[in-house]
Amino acid sequence: MARKSVRLHFTEDELANPKVKKAASRAERAADKADQAAAKTPKKRKLRLEADKTAERRVHLTFEKQDVPVGELTGRGDRFTRSTVSGTIHGRIAANNQDENTAVQAADTSTSALENGARAVDHAVYSKKLKAIKKAEHLQSKSDAANVNALYQKRMAEHPEKFSNPLSRWQQKKAIRKEYAAARRAEKTVARTGTATGKGAAGIRSIGQKLVDFKDKAIQYVAAHPQTFLIIGGLALLVIIVSSTLSSCSAFLPGSSGAVIATTFTADDADIIGANDDYKELEAELQREVDAIESNYPGYDEYNYFLDEIGHDPYQLAAYLTVRFEDYTRNEVQATLHSLFDLQYELTTEEKVEIRYRTETRTGTTTSIDPETGEITEVEYEYEVEVPYEYHILNVTLTNKNLGHVITESGGMNEDQTERYAILLQTKGNKAYLFADDPYVSNGSEYLEYEIPGEALTDERFANMVREAEKYLGYPYVWGGSSPSTSFDCSGFVSYVINHCGNGWDVGRLTANGLKNYCTIISPEEAKPGDLIFFQGTYNTSGASHVGIYVGNGMMLHCGNPISYASINTSYWQQHFYCYGRIPG
Repeated sequence: MARKSVRLHFTEDELANPKVKKAASRAERAADKADQAAAKTPKKRKLRLEADKTAERRVHLTFEKQDVPVGELTGRGDRFTRSTVSGTIHGRIAANNQDENTAVQAADTSTSALENGARAVDHAVYSKKLKAIKKAEHLQSKSDAANVNALYQKRMAEHPEKFSNPLSRWQQKKAIRKEYAAARRAEKTVARTGTATGKGAAGIRSIGQKLVDFKDKAIQYVAAHPQTFLIIGGLALLVIIVSSTLSSCSAFLPGSSGAVIATTFTADDADIIGANDDYKELEAELQREVDAIESNYPGYDEYNYFLDEIGHDPYQLAAYLTVRFEDYTRNEVQATLHSLFDLQYELTTEEKVEIRYRTETRTGTTTSIDPETGEITEVEYEYEVEVPYEYHILNVTLTNKNLGHVITESGGMNEDQTERYAILLQTKGNKAYLFADDPYVSNGSEYLEYEIPGEALTDERFANMVREAEKYLGYPYVWGGSSPSTSFDCSGFVSYVINHCGNGWDVGRLTANGLKNYCTIISPEEAKPGDLIFFQGTYNTSGASHVGIYVGNGMMLHCGNPISYASINTSYWQQHFYCYGRIPG
């Protein structure tokens, strides 16, 4: 039979965690699909030569039915042989029968046509078999990936402190993949040889149990040898410092290259700076285009400008280019720079014609009769009238969608790439010196601290929210992010806190406007710590565009860049204030 999928087993306590339960369920469904596909993979018949002991020179050809391993392509050799032999035979018949009668040629032509038809049928059958094998192989890979994710969720639920930042989460996931692959190879060896390093098949335990044992032993070892890991931590820090002076450290640091490369911009400094300069030149050209609006569009009565600021965080650009191209050169990323620029900025002009009225003074005449003489005279007078006219307005709008938003929303990164992108932003690629003076550099992990008054924390529900939310202070803003593994955007952060703070709420993943619609709208006078505060117009969308958790005294905890406390009494937030909302229940 074909190889069965690995099926992990979780205890009831482990499945009490919603994320572990969801991941385990997905892994089970993926295993069912993989096994169903594997059961449909074709069998092949292999020639086996057996000597007939009763005759000296006779042999019997028998056929032994065997499974075809997933991913093994079979049948090409014998088809190639048949095709070659057939072609050779027909060629010789054609050559030898040039002077023979047409009956022989006709017979040979008929035979050739039959063979061609048989080959066509054979090819169709082979293609169908190959498709089934590839499908089984693909579903087996998906099953393994689902298992890895389930183990990842289980380990994160057991030891959340080990998943406190993107780098640690990336390292944990990498370790789990490595452990899973090693255990999988061991199981394949047992299946193939029937032994497990001399101890029999019973020597191989389930993959899930092996990973749990490995994790527990590692934790015990760390507890027993803390000084060892302090030394390792110091060496790791030294590695990162040294790597920041190297454009590519993989050749020099073979033992730590994975972790170092994951946190480092691997391109040469000159190419990183050059690519950023090219992007800045595109922005400068855009500014020149805005400045020339009135000369390029003359004759309007009024020009209205609705302009976002032009600029970008160079570390976001460098991080994305590193994830996409790794050790890139300035020239090879030009097309990507233009694509990002076109996605980030949108400059539009809209002509609007209004019918307005202006007051004009006009002269009229009237007849006057002298009452004594009866003389008639004409007298001029002035009067005012409202006259309609066309008033031409040009509205100029420049939208900056934020490079970080564009990258995470439209950059085409998968989950692993998104995680590494977040890591590179946190470490600034170990090259913080590159753009240290750039005015558009985000604050990174620097955030405003605020001590919430003790009386506010007597509200248990609010205290639970703050306890969960403060775990992620300093996390970078990532458009579309909704979990610690990818970091957050504003609504992803608030949704995650609501769902995981222990208050029994579950709102799923909502947008800022979705959260507003979920809440009961209250007046500013009613707002208290734990309510949500909504803003509008912070970017081009209808309804609420930003959300934070109100903590009282004119302060909120929100996902800016990074997640931080902020005052709502600044001119910016006051200008965009929308409403307060209270979570029901």
